Amino acid sequence: MFATGRLPLLVGLGVVSVVLLSTAGVDAWVAAAGWLALCVAAVGMDIAAAADPRTLRVERGIPSRARLGEPVETELLLRNAGPRRLRGAARDAWQPTAGAPEERLNIDIPSGEARRFVVPLLPRRRGELASEFVVVRALGPLGIAGRQVLLASRGAVRVLPPFTSRRHLPSRLARLRELDGNTSVHVRGQGTEFDSLREYVRGDDVRSIDWRATARAGSTMLRTWRPERDRHVVIVIDTGRTSAARVGDGVRLDASMEAALLLSALATRAGDHVHLVMFDRVPRARVTRLDGTALLPAMVDAMASVEPQLIDTDWDGAFAEVRAMTSRPSLVVLLTAQDAPESARGFLGSLPRLSRRAHVLVGTATDTGLVDAAAHRATADDVYRAAAAERALRDATRVAQTMGRAGAEAIAASPEDLPPRIADRYLELKVAGRL
Repeated sequence: MFATGRLPLLVGLGVVSVVLLSTAGVDAWVAAAGWLALCVAAVGMDIAAAADPRTLRVERGIPSRARLGEPVETELLLRNAGPRRLRGAARDAWQPTAGAPEERLNIDIPSGEARRFVVPLLPRRRGELASEFVVVRALGPLGIAGRQVLLASRGAVRVLPPFTSRRHLPSRLARLRELDGNTSVHVRGQGTEFDSLREYVRGDDVRSIDWRATARAGSTMLRTWRPERDRHVVIVIDTGRTSAARVGDGVRLDASMEAALLLSALATRAGDHVHLVMFDRVPRARVTRLDGTALLPAMVDAMASVEPQLIDTDWDGAFAEVRAMTSRPSLVVLLTAQDAPESARGFLGSLPRLSRRAHVLVGTATDTGLVDAAAHRATADDVYRAAAAERALRDATRVAQTMGRAGAEAIAASPEDLPPRIADRYLELKVAGRL
């Protein structure tokens, strides 16, 4: 049962009655007790007259997938199978991060009929968001009290990474088509994989002239090239403790996911094979042996429920996962944060074994406020902050130099700039024929 705000008002009205009866010679305590008994009787009658909310049948209409930060509409169908008209309110019990509205649903359902309600969500967290039940209140005819019941009805939606970096994809795909020689502009495809022969035109690179074909054809013939295809790109996302650090408006893990999605979309359009593993001490997600249109949906689905783990990453185990995915990786992209020499020792010790077998990029989403903090020295507190920021920047530079000596290439940028930086470096390696 439950009581509404009308009950205190009803009890308050008894003050007037008690005063009037006491002036007429009636004992005030007897008058108060009588009024309270009348209020209790009214509450009991209102509850008895209210429809039984247990007769409601709940049906849901929920999309299986949604993107983080994008609105999604869910439907709630309430069917009254009881003999009485049901008036009252209902609330769908979504968790707070689902972004459901605070207002309750006002319901008025005649017997034998159903009503459909829309419950909008605005997810604020990746992973599975669920509502396990619906709370229904059936109001009595007096509006003083009613019946309340919890109706079990599970509904869930899987919230995927937003992939905001996809806005950079069209320009990179245009560059990729240019490298393939597929644009309307007459540009020779770059790379080291032979594509076709065509006649020489002014401005072409004379080093690509095929003299044997020229002798056979009687005119100057030119070899055209295209970037190599069918290469294996392995992306490793560190889900250890450094991935939980806040950079920009989110955590480092979210920035790593954005970089992985943009690179994967580009590489699969370039004809390469993409493998993904999210790892700390054990694999948290793995996507491999998928190509074409099936790759990105599988990746965002695998990423959806992964959260940072407050443990150090086992890099020997991570690199063993790389070897298990493919025996001949052309490019390995490590999305992590190795900016402190003391904590990077294990990573730097394992890195040379990997860099001997493949080209290695180490991408890090950095705190964009460090440079500003290092330059701001207005007060004594600012001086201490500037010293700490300079120390952090110097340590990151030392670690990046050590990576270079170990055969890897370090790329550090803000969360917004990291995805396009890695995509651009991938295209540069394609142009240079190093993949």
